[in-house]
Amino acid sequence: MNVGIFDSGVGGLSVWREIVKIMPGIPINYFSDSAYCPYGDKSKYEIIDRSLKISDFLISAGAAVIVVACNTATAAAITKLRESFEIPFIGMEPAVKPAALHSQSRVIGVLATKGTLNGDHFHNAVAKYAADVKVIAQVGEGLVELVEAGEIDGDKVQERLSHYINPMLEEGADNIVLGCTHYPFLIKAIKEITGSGVNIIDPAPAVAKRVKNVMQESHIFIPAAPSPHNSTCFFATSSISILKKMARMIDSEISEMNFIQVDI
Repeated sequence: MNVGIFDSGVGGLSVWREIVKIMPGIPINYFSDSAYCPYGDKSKYEIIDRSLKISDFLISAGAAVIVVACNTATAAAITKLRESFEIPFIGMEPAVKPAALHSQSRVIGVLATKGTLNGDHFHNAVAKYAADVKVIAQVGEGLVELVEAGEIDGDKVQERLSHYINPMLEEGADNIVLGCTHYPFLIKAIKEITGSGVNIIDPAPAVAKRVKNVMQESHIFIPAAPSPHNSTCFFATSSISILKKMARMIDSEISEMNFIQVDI
């Protein structure tokens, strides 16, 4: 048995990174649907179709629990996934609640994909937790593509991020929610724009804790692998080069044999 994780690309590695921190050595299959990335411009039905196919693949490969490490796929498909399969699914939740709770200015920013900002998860979270807070929602157009190209700093990244973040700062936002799993790879560049006075919220650590809790509640026990560095297999539906580069930024000792290109 293992933990399955999937995303449209490498963004879900930000969640994988947090899971292996609290459960080192746990066997994981990570699936990057890079041939269909980004999901943000896909229809709900396309995303559901891809999510069902990937989940079927991961379950066939031994997944006892699956993490939908993609905000857009969570918004579009997690209800259908839970209806279609018997194992637990953990999705991404927009971290509006902690942002609203900790905001002193009563203004928060949310940087996310179009699919996430149009989804019920986001609107429900705003209605429930941020009714008395000004929420500045911004589509991070082009950011996923930059991360997928391995570009996480430099002039192009700074220029695009400034275009999205500066208006939030001008409105007084003191908490900015990262509503896409790709965006934590840009935190360093984001903080260069915001400075130290703005709280950047990455939901990945909370999701990792949720995975551990769900496994305990569901009595799912997965023994750790002998080698923590090679306990994850990485699958991609197109070239594995960027997936390999980004994964090895987190753990440089991952074996070449752990990266596999697949066609589903």
